[in-house]
Amino acid sequence: MSDEQFMRAALSCAQIGLGRVNPNPLVGAVVVHHGVIIGRGGHEYFGGPHAERNALAACADDPHGATIYVTLEPCCHTGKTPPCTDALIAAGITRVVVGCLDPNPLVAGRGVAALRAHGIAVATGVLTQECAALNEPFLHFITTGRPLVVMKYAMTLDGKIATRTGASRWVSGEQSRERVQQDRHRWAAIMVGVGTVLADDPHLTCRLPGSHSPLRIICDTRLRTPMDAAVVRTAHHTPTLLATCSTDTARAEGYRQAGCEVMVLPTSEGHVDLRALCTALGARGIDSVVLEGGARLNWSALHAGIVNKIQAYLAPKLFGGADAPSPVAGIGVSDPSSAFQIGPPQLTRLGEDLLWESEVLQCSQA
Repeated sequence: MSDEQFMRAALSCAQIGLGRVNPNPLVGAVVVHHGVIIGRGGHEYFGGPHAERNALAACADDPHGATIYVTLEPCCHTGKTPPCTDALIAAGITRVVVGCLDPNPLVAGRGVAALRAHGIAVATGVLTQECAALNEPFLHFITTGRPLVVMKYAMTLDGKIATRTGASRWVSGEQSRERVQQDRHRWAAIMVGVGTVLADDPHLTCRLPGSHSPLRIICDTRLRTPMDAAVVRTAHHTPTLLATCSTDTARAEGYRQAGCEVMVLPTSEGHVDLRALCTALGARGIDSVVLEGGARLNWSALHAGIVNKIQAYLAPKLFGGADAPSPVAGIGVSDPSSAFQIGPPQLTRLGEDLLWESEVLQCSQA
């Protein structure tokens, strides 16, 4: 097998940490001796042993003289666990193949340098793009201190997210909805506006067996979320945060008694300041947020400049209707030259639907 094939095996090992390691990175590792994988490991949960240590512990044979393939540069500092570089040196590993360098200032090439200083051969840049894509939220968070914000919606080919009556089940197909659940398992938080709660009473949980449900964030400027809403009734089981500008302490206490967290934030144009919210979320280690609200929240997020990525599920349907909603409402831009610029897409076929994923390159103001 080639270096690329062994690195793909390491990428597979990294999947074990999905939804469980945030804001730490997903990392996988395989130990190879005489062309045979003798140990596999992944970073399984936040605060737990790193992938390299798990792979070494799982070795069926002595790893002395072996090569280890790891998707992210081994750490060289003491955090919740000791340095992985020390473990590799102690185990007698003679070659380390790294997929992606770690931009964390505590690592940032120092892990590779420490290994080389002990005579260990290090190769970098193997499946770098794939390894970086695995950790898109981490790489954004560790370099900015703010969560990666993904604006997700499903729409018909005539740009509608619901019919003229507001009916939206279902715009997209079954495979698309399954992908949404997989992503909910991955992201640290899911955000909607209070309008979505009032209209749909969603649970905003991941329905996959054995999955992680993200932190639920409701942007509720005036604390209008009903006390009998699903997100409030289940707040003792699934973390729920109400982001508000209201200073009504008595009403806030009712939500807190129900298990919700209430975060009071400054206003921006009469609503919750989304930039301040993202700063607060980053400070508490929330590395990723997916927007699953409606058109008004999408516009507010774009206008605030917090959206980093678009996920658009395109369904082969036409709803029509001048009053049928589109994915982004608000005042909109005044001229085509002021459009929000979107990068080249990554396209994925999901049954009859097409998933369009692009980076937001420029957030122009209206």
